Amino acid sequence: MTLFGIPAVWIGSFAACLTTLCWLPQVIKLIRERETHAISLYANLLFWIGTFSWLCYGIAIRDWPVMLANGTTLGLTTLIIGMKLRYG
Repeated sequence: MTLFGIPAVWIGSFAACLTTLCWLPQVIKLIRERETHAISLYANLLFWIGTFSWLCYGIAIRDWPVMLANGTTLGLTTLIIGMKLRYG
C-alpha cells in the first residue's frame, strides 16, 4: 500500500519516530531543571495508559514498529511521571 507513491510502512515508521522522539526534549529538560510544576500528572497518567494499551495491541498483532515506538514512548512517559511524583 502506498500514499503519494510512498510505501505506507515508511510513512508509519516516520510518524512513529516523530511521535516517540517528541518526548525526549521534555525528559531532558525535566532531568536538567527538576521543575515539574507545569506538568499535568493526570494527563501523563492517561497518556501512559493509552501508550501501554497501544503496546499491548502491538504485541497482540506482533507488529514490531508499534511495539518499539510505544515501548520507547512508555519508557519516556514513565520517566516524566516519576519525576513529577518526585519533584512535584
